[in-house]
Amino acid sequence: MSRSKSKRPRPSALEAPSTVPPATPESSAQLASPTAETEPTSPPTSPAGAGAHPVRSAVRLWLSAYRVEVVLFLVAFAVLSSFSSQRFLRQSAAPHFIYQAQSWLEGRLDVDPRVLPNLEDWACVRLVDGHKVRCEGRPLRDDRWFVSFPSFPAVAMLPFVALHGYQFNDTSFGVFVGALAVALFYSLLRFLAQEGETERNRNDNVVLSLVLAFGTLFFYCAIRGEVWFGAQVMGVALTCLYVRNAVKARRPVLAGLFFSMAVLTRTPLVFAGLFFVLEALCPGPDRLAQLKALPTAWKPALRKLALFGAGAAPLAVLAAAYNVYRFGKPGEFGHSYLFNNRVNVDIDRFGLFNIEYLSRNLQAAFLKLPQVSLSPLKLSYDPHGLTLLLTLPLLVFLLVPRTRPRLHWPLWLTVAVCALPGLFYQNTGYMQFGFRFSLDYTPYLLLLFAIGGWSLRNRAVVAVLALGVLVNFWGAVAFRGYTEFVRNW
Repeated sequence: MSRSKSKRPRPSALEAPSTVPPATPESSAQLASPTAETEPTSPPTSPAGAGAHPVRSAVRLWLSAYRVEVVLFLVAFAVLSSFSSQRFLRQSAAPHFIYQAQSWLEGRLDVDPRVLPNLEDWACVRLVDGHKVRCEGRPLRDDRWFVSFPSFPAVAMLPFVALHGYQFNDTSFGVFVGALAVALFYSLLRFLAQEGETERNRNDNVVLSLVLAFGTLFFYCAIRGEVWFGAQVMGVALTCLYVRNAVKARRPVLAGLFFSMAVLTRTPLVFAGLFFVLEALCPGPDRLAQLKALPTAWKPALRKLALFGAGAAPLAVLAAAYNVYRFGKPGEFGHSYLFNNRVNVDIDRFGLFNIEYLSRNLQAAFLKLPQVSLSPLKLSYDPHGLTLLLTLPLLVFLLVPRTRPRLHWPLWLTVAVCALPGLFYQNTGYMQFGFRFSLDYTPYLLLLFAIGGWSLRNRAVVAVLALGVLVNFWGAVAFRGYTEFVRNW
């Protein structure tokens, strides 16, 4: 997954030019079906295996219990690495998290400017009259350089960077995380079926997991590496872990922990905390009555929320302290300090979030279509966006669900609040195939389809699934990101 460690980092960019429901006959039949979702169980120990090595026995039991997840991981890894092609064998051109992790290992909280591989999307802080400001003009000796993104991906890379240094391969690491996210999404779907939240069987859940992998924008993001796409793929994996522990607020501490990891990977996921709040305060089915009863029955809900906060607090406190050290504000991750960036004019005029940005983000998310040229015949895409009706066509079935079970409204509300930041953000996603910020809430959209009652054998559903895979296959093959496009790779 990595190239051999080099004695020296890359040349400096600064030196270069620029609860289970009662059993029914139907559910009993499903449980008897070989394709039904069942709890992993340990097979009875046979006398012949009594003398087996305990580690090998444990591994065999685990593989037997989670064989579908393992197969999905291997399939996803093989396909994603194949589409990653030559990228899989080399570090990406935007390995920001590697440089952040290596700086920590060297005992510094900023990044050594002498070894930066480029100047794209780095934060530069200059001290002027005791105030931290964004660097302007030519870099100075006393300027401090930082990664302008939340830091958890760098934490995840630390052990590997410790082994391989600056030469660690973030592209193959991203493919591994992407394959893991597909297996985790299947595990989440299986868990929801076991809990009675969906009526999907094993085959359905396998198909939906493969839809995530190859029928959404996840496909092209998972094969590229690079700081922008790698964080979004890791956000999907952490979202699966968060939702599994947040359902019915049964594991609040773990839910809080994975929530903090997700937020410190993709900041818009802070709004996904609403899902746990709804599960703790009013899990349903009569949510209005539960909310009215809160003044007299608030202790259980408060306990769950407190445990959730306790799980999230350690990483949140560390991240806030790190942000204060770097930028003087606990909630600032660095985008206000981007060095020599095309978005700085808009940020200075309107800020990071403003209604002024809504129109162009809506266009990028829903209105931009492929471009067709007749002479010569050529199909292309707008690198600023492509309608979600093509990149995630399953959306049309979410508007007309066959069923509205318990999780219907919590999931929809979570999608809504997670989508807001991307719609009011100063950047559409820039060089992308489709509106990539939608990947933050794509797992929730697929969960809405899973609980929505549409059969995967429905012809219209099959056609839409095929369309999504075809479009995203195109994206995985055709997309050239900023680093390739600008540098003419």
